[in-house]
Amino acid sequence: MSNAGGNVDVVVVDPAAAAVVPDLEHHVSAPRLTPAGSGGRLMAELLGVFNGLTERMGEDVATSSSWSLLFRALKLALPALRDAAGGRSLARALIVAASLADLQMDAEVISAGIVRQAMDAGAVTMADAEAQLGPGAAGLLRESLAVKNAPSQVDVADEEAASALRKRILSSYDVRAVILELAVKLDAMKHLDGLPKHQQRTTSLEVLKVFAPLAHAVGAGALSKELEDLSFWRLYPQAYAQIDEWLSGQEDDCKRVLATSKEDLLKALAADEELRHTVDGVDVKGRYKSRFSAMKKLVKDGRRPEDVNDILGMRVILDHRADCDGHRACLRTHEVIKGMWKDVPARTKDYIARPKGDGYRSLHIAVDMSEPEPEGRKRPLMEVQIRTKEMNDAAVFGHALYKGCLADPEEAKRLKDIMLAAAEVAAQHLRDEPATGEQAGVPAAAAAAASAGNIERAFRLLDKNGDGRISMEELTELMEDLGAGGKDAEELMRLLDDNNDGSLSSDEFALFQKRVELKAKLEDKDDEYKEILKQKLQKVDDTGLIHVYRKNLSDKLVSS
Repeated sequence: MSNAGGNVDVVVVDPAAAAVVPDLEHHVSAPRLTPAGSGGRLMAELLGVFNGLTERMGEDVATSSSWSLLFRALKLALPALRDAAGGRSLARALIVAASLADLQMDAEVISAGIVRQAMDAGAVTMADAEAQLGPGAAGLLRESLAVKNAPSQVDVADEEAASALRKRILSSYDVRAVILELAVKLDAMKHLDGLPKHQQRTTSLEVLKVFAPLAHAVGAGALSKELEDLSFWRLYPQAYAQIDEWLSGQEDDCKRVLATSKEDLLKALAADEELRHTVDGVDVKGRYKSRFSAMKKLVKDGRRPEDVNDILGMRVILDHRADCDGHRACLRTHEVIKGMWKDVPARTKDYIARPKGDGYRSLHIAVDMSEPEPEGRKRPLMEVQIRTKEMNDAAVFGHALYKGCLADPEEAKRLKDIMLAAAEVAAQHLRDEPATGEQAGVPAAAAAAASAGNIERAFRLLDKNGDGRISMEELTELMEDLGAGGKDAEELMRLLDDNNDGSLSSDEFALFQKRVELKAKLEDKDDEYKEILKQKLQKVDDTGLIHVYRKNLSDKLVSS
């Protein structure tokens, strides 16, 4: 189990904006799009997106059937969306797809996410999607559209009606279709400015009452927080501004504390003699309290700011050995933490020894992260949750369903079973059987692609007849799928065919792939440098020193 980074869910306010606008940390950055035109650019665009998505997907959903489905979805969506809204529709579709890949969704969900934007833009029909992607992905698209339209059938301002709707969605639809709609909804919430104000408020209310709780219920906690904060800002801008002012004052310091504490804790746990013999891996995640969650504590629970004890949060997940006691490993971790920071015994809650009504198990403790008195900085308490991997996996659906506004623990358990069963059945046909030849219409070359690297995987998908070369006919077919023509294919062949034999070998294709990857890395680094320089130069500008430099430079230019 790898040591995970401590992602902090937070809203950053732009002080130069006319209104208080949240700039939420995105799960993914916008994919870099290449203008249409030459065959080389089209190929680079396709391969760049394909490689980026396959690298994000989990190993358990990485199969040759998955790669093939994803490739077909990209070939369908890229030409349809490239010119829509100046390329913005394509960028949004790829961000949704990357978000789904980060959530470890399978290829059917990711492919449906790519095509969904094209359908919403009217560039692709359901018949097109079913013909290219098959009934599985098309079924997810149909169900996600049903989930999208469900809130319009009830008064979501009525909590009982909203709760009943959430239960119906969870029990009636494939959980993957629900997650697909949640990813699409998050993207939509970031692009509401062009809509009338009343429509912005209606959409935001549906998100707050239906979709954000659903995201929590299916275990997508970070997505839920983003949906909550975006809808909170749209619906209650003045309240949002008040909460943001309170939290942002200590945010930078608290984020530094979280990052440092995470590294210190990982080192301490790795060095502990007892845990070395009982635990194979440790995952530590940190989070800073979201604006909406803080508002609920202050308004709904009536707490004073100094009584909100979980502004800082950390979760420790232990991958304990099968022959060892997981509860004991959690208790030992607590002992290690007490040796590092000041424990607050009154805040300790052992839900492992005494599980909650919905079966939730975890050890909750609190530590004081303030600097030593009398002159040290006062900080909020940090809540630490300690649990085993099995406890965490159960909590992702079990306790999340309970906290996602399903008040009956037994009902939450029933819905969890339905969701897990639906996801398992739906994923079966994407799993590859060991193959020595062609199975279910998939060539042996495609079956072998599942274990290959990005370059070999893409090459095998383009080499349709499996002869080890990409022919002119195969390249022309690809260009036509991408909205280009035979001349573009000929131009690309001349560019890449080093030995002039009229086809592309795997080595020639690999060289092109490496050029594409190098270009992307250089562009990313250029963006990084630009932001660093922008901040540093602006900082100088604020002091007035840059003005002196500009004047001196100007004088020199004039005098010369």
